[in-house]
Amino acid sequence: MRLKLPTVMLSSVLLLGSACIVEAPGGASPEQRRAATVTQVPALSVRNGANLGGKVELVAATVQPGRLTPGERAQVTVYFKVLEALDADYLIFVHVEDAGGRMERMNLDHMPANGMLPTSQWKPGETVKDEFSIYLPADANPKALNIWLGLWDPKTDARLPLTNRDAVRNDGRDRILIAQVPVAH
Repeated sequence: MRLKLPTVMLSSVLLLGSACIVEAPGGASPEQRRAATVTQVPALSVRNGANLGGKVELVAATVQPGRLTPGERAQVTVYFKVLEALDADYLIFVHVEDAGGRMERMNLDHMPANGMLPTSQWKPGETVKDEFSIYLPADANPKALNIWLGLWDPKTDARLPLTNRDAVRNDGRDRILIAQVPVAH
């Protein structure tokens, strides 16, 4: 299996190659769990509320900076509240698309929390923080970027279904729109 590191370039070339995630026997260490979870979601986060399979709520997301300039990178942080234990190790799938449909979609599928805390180790009541960055090449000229996200099981090729479609922005295919980021030119 080939996993992409959590950095994407918005052109036809991926910035970083593949990675191998090694899980220690017995699961995440206490230090890894502390690094991958939060007790409070930052106040300036954009609230979401998407419910995935009745097991996970996408609580909020942040994108910094809130406006991207070609040649710059943006840091994206998402917060997942664990409602029920997950029996599979889902990947977080991220699709970055030009809001106007002029650029090829970029995929950024990755293990949550930089591979420190697979979803099968998430505990009910925890809020798991996931971070990744996107890079917009200097020669790119979209007006805005849409960032879509969800959970995907690579073994079954199935997405964890969005159960509250009427409550959140989505595309009807279990992809949640977490942000539309304007691009300055």
